[in-house]
Amino acid sequence: MQVIISHLNLDFDGLASMVAAGKLYPKAKKILPERLSLSVQQFLALYKDSMQLFSPRQIDWHRVEEVIIVDTGGLDRVGYFKDYLKEANLIIYDHHQSSSGSNDRIVFKNIDSVGATVTLLIEQLQKNNITISAFEATIMALGLYTDTGSFCYANTSSRDLHAAAYLLEKGANLGIVSRFSERPLLGEQQNLFNSLMVNSTEFNLKGLDILIAWHRQKNFQGGLSLLASKILEVTGVHALFLVVEMSNKIFVVGRSNTDMIDIQTIVAQFGGGGHSKAASASIKNGNYLEILETIKSLITKTLKPSIYAKDIMSSPVKTVSPETSIEEAAKIMLRYGHTGLPVVKDSEVIGIISRRDVDKAAHHGLGHAPVKGFMSKNVITISKDTSMEEIQNTMIDQDVGRLPVIEDGKLIGIVSRTDVLNYLHGENIKGNEISTVLPVPIEKNVQDLLEDNIPPKLLKIIKHIAAAADIYDYKVYMVGGIVRDLLLGYPSEDIDIVVDGDAIEFAEFLAKKWGGRVTSHKKFGTAKWKLENGVNIDLATARREYYDYPAALPTVERSSLKEDLYRRDFTINAMAIKLSNLNYGVLIDHFHGYRDLQQGKIRILYNLSFVEDPTRILRAVRFEQRFGFAMDSQTLELAQNSVELIESVSNPRIANELKILFRETNVVNSIRRLNYLRIWYHLFGFDINQAKLTQVATLDKIYKKLGKSLDEGIAWICYLGVILYNTDEWIDRLNRYALNNFDRKVIKDIEYSRNIWIKLSNGQKITPGFLHKIFKKTSFNAILFMATVEPTCYNNMMINYLKQRTGLIIPIQGLDLKDMGIKPGPIYKLILAKLEEAYLDGKFRDKDGAKRWVREYLASNGRE
Repeated sequence: MQVIISHLNLDFDGLASMVAAGKLYPKAKKILPERLSLSVQQFLALYKDSMQLFSPRQIDWHRVEEVIIVDTGGLDRVGYFKDYLKEANLIIYDHHQSSSGSNDRIVFKNIDSVGATVTLLIEQLQKNNITISAFEATIMALGLYTDTGSFCYANTSSRDLHAAAYLLEKGANLGIVSRFSERPLLGEQQNLFNSLMVNSTEFNLKGLDILIAWHRQKNFQGGLSLLASKILEVTGVHALFLVVEMSNKIFVVGRSNTDMIDIQTIVAQFGGGGHSKAASASIKNGNYLEILETIKSLITKTLKPSIYAKDIMSSPVKTVSPETSIEEAAKIMLRYGHTGLPVVKDSEVIGIISRRDVDKAAHHGLGHAPVKGFMSKNVITISKDTSMEEIQNTMIDQDVGRLPVIEDGKLIGIVSRTDVLNYLHGENIKGNEISTVLPVPIEKNVQDLLEDNIPPKLLKIIKHIAAAADIYDYKVYMVGGIVRDLLLGYPSEDIDIVVDGDAIEFAEFLAKKWGGRVTSHKKFGTAKWKLENGVNIDLATARREYYDYPAALPTVERSSLKEDLYRRDFTINAMAIKLSNLNYGVLIDHFHGYRDLQQGKIRILYNLSFVEDPTRILRAVRFEQRFGFAMDSQTLELAQNSVELIESVSNPRIANELKILFRETNVVNSIRRLNYLRIWYHLFGFDINQAKLTQVATLDKIYKKLGKSLDEGIAWICYLGVILYNTDEWIDRLNRYALNNFDRKVIKDIEYSRNIWIKLSNGQKITPGFLHKIFKKTSFNAILFMATVEPTCYNNMMINYLKQRTGLIIPIQGLDLKDMGIKPGPIYKLILAKLEEAYLDGKFRDKDGAKRWVREYLASNGRE
């Protein structure tokens, strides 16, 4: 086992270095020391559920073989558990030059003169091309900024600045860095700071803590900007204003860490400037008391609406009863990715059971025990109108990770740390998720696109659905591929509807009012409305899916629109359009799918997406080729990490995905991309070489030579056949992927054709009639296949034969033979078959010629 540790009184550089080391050593567990600095404690009160940290007591130290030590050079500062590590190998990263000394257990060390240890690890991440999320970049930036004094300390190096630039490129949130970092005050700045803290008043407005401080002195003193930032950090208020009179001027400085207060708008009233989070002004001959009153008035007038619990809460809420066992609670948490569950009795929330509680009980062999014995009974709840600022303060002050939302005594939702972080960062940073998830979805009116691009017969049906939604008072949405194609300007007639209600009941109402019939599946809450004009509409109750094990088929249960969209494969397929008349034509985008469409990105919604359904890798390639898009770097990396799971997927599911993929326009590129991802290796045990790719291209080329003489396309199984051709037991392998009798017939014809094809290479004289004799009942797919994989001098003749064979009609039929005096019987079948061969060989062209040929044929065979 590997572990990552740091020093006691852990600071932000130590924490950041542990996070960075976790990226370099992904199998190592990050262990928090016994004592943390106050600032790190406050940070982890909000963020610890997102970082996969362990306490020393959760580790079996006797199994530890290797220790990665960061921000300190040895075991002297790592706490009581150092005695358990006397046999473990050591890896050290530190920027303190007096660090490690000599130790024969050190297998690697990186100690250098930089401003922060995390800089050394960031350089290693860049060197190894290891990607990091915006949240990880923010933590690393905290370590970097605090240990270099925002790059003002003497130990700061150019390498620290390069590391900071990299973190900013990766999305580090400087607002969070500013909130939690510390900067020193020196000399007169400290005195002015103390005076402002004494002469201050703090009040709460709509959940925001706002501080106004004032000071008067004769001499001018700079540094008000630093003081404002420091006071904002020390007090933890959401916004502040400093009003300082000195040198016959009054200086106003404002700072904010919330979008609800626009500092620039307020300070601009005094002739100042800046931006929404920071601004300043200087006023000659002003009265500081009047200015203070004006600021208070402007704050009230300009305060923007807040985000409330109802905007970000998860609903409906997964709950457990007091009698639910610890083991079952653990399964539910794992299934849904929750870190805690409300415990409900008679519709009342009586406790919260956390994952830590469950893990602790399970560790002591109490998996059978009910959760009521381990739940936290002091439940802190909020209302749907509790502001985001109040929620944050409650979570930090009370150190709670989830807040049930109660209305009229009933549980209507829950706000977790993850929901708060989604709002703060605009990114879902939960341990197993990477998707950008918006606290309030982007809404964009696309009614014009609906009206202009949906065919009239479908648009009429959509209007019927919208009208029915209002009658039923249901929220109804058009979702999935049709939304994506509509935004891209692609034609689409497959309408999928999600109903925030009973989809089966809704579908039956539609059929009763506007005709058609309904087939339904109660288990899944889905229905198909089949109209008389041939249009089929798929309707589904908003639902969520979970997977009991990797590559399993999903289990389904009812849920909300957001969770229904969240279960989908990619962000571009996880958008919806409202169909109720009040909001008709409004696009709902929770996951930045619209942005990804514009940027040409294929992006999964959470890290385990490919693990839960490896066939999504095939779909990702399909959408790449169809739209000219590309998987983003993290999605591509996760696809590569999960590709071996494709081996556990059933053959029919693989076949269905390949069938759709091979219908796309550029099959060669699709096969090449799957080869890059090593799909073929994990399916069949080999990678595709250039010769195989050339053969696939040849198959397409030969088909195109046929022009419009064939109405149907190449059977998908032929492409798979090219890939498998001449490998061990290739026909048997091909049959395992056959989806229906048509596929099996093509494979049978391929096997038959191959046996004949090899004999045709002997150089005998071949005519179209001869080819017809042996290939008449053989699928054109099989003939094209053999012309591709075993090309001969007869290829062009084969292609011409297929052109002639299509719609072949000879000049005479059975009645004509009867008129010629030929007695009806089995001979008719023989004569007509021979007529087709002769016709293809050019022996006659009209009815008279055909009759003449029949007479000659019968005479030569003694049958006149």
